[in-house]
Amino acid sequence: MNLTQELLLLGGAIVVLIVAVLLIQDRRRRDREARTRASPFATSTEGEKRCPNCGMFNLWTDRTCISCKRPLRG
Repeated sequence: MNLTQELLLLGGAIVVLIVAVLLIQDRRRRDREARTRASPFATSTEGEKRCPNCGMFNLWTDRTCISCKRPLRG
């Protein structure tokens, strides 16, 4: 391989790297936008209380968390 071929290969590798970085950034931007949009599906937490320790949702009648077994308030 001569110097010209090596420089062409290096230039091609740099172009591929730049395109890959741009695609990754675009994907992250679209994912970030999708997370900030409101979901069309409603989520009801009525009748549930959340464990302050692990964040698990429990029935409002439960005295202890179903996940970590710690006592719940209220």
